[in-house]
Amino acid sequence: MNLSNLTPAPGSVKTRKRVGRGSGSGLGGTSTRGHKGAKSRSGYSKKVGFEGGQMPIQRRLPKFGFKSLNKVVYKPINLETLEALASSANLTKVGMDELRQHGFIGKTDKVKILANGVLTVKLEVEANAFSKTAEEAIVAAGGTVIKL
Repeated sequence: MNLSNLTPAPGSVKTRKRVGRGSGSGLGGTSTRGHKGAKSRSGYSKKVGFEGGQMPIQRRLPKFGFKSLNKVVYKPINLETLEALASSANLTKVGMDELRQHGFIGKTDKVKILANGVLTVKLEVEANAFSKTAEEAIVAAGGTVIKL
């Protein structure tokens, strides 16, 4: 074997389909495009959302909804979560850094502490917002509340 007798593996190379080269080729006439219609013409390109002239769905359906740019979305954290976190990691202070470190919140999340569960540990809790009952429960357990 040398460079002069190298060939591709049998069946790996197929001949190109040459359309529009006369009726004797078997691919003349309509050149595999079917009969008439926009898709058979040169220069045709399917427009995004075009439904054949039928009123497209984005025009049939009404506009609705509104997204406020000023809305503040809080990630809810319950007292039971704080209790579990404090007991498992032996913490006296639970802040944004501790919650981020243990995977409860993301880098840019804002946190609101909610009162689901019971808090028995004395904790210093730091968050963006607190529900009234959660704040009372933390203070009742002997802890302190720090609003950021």
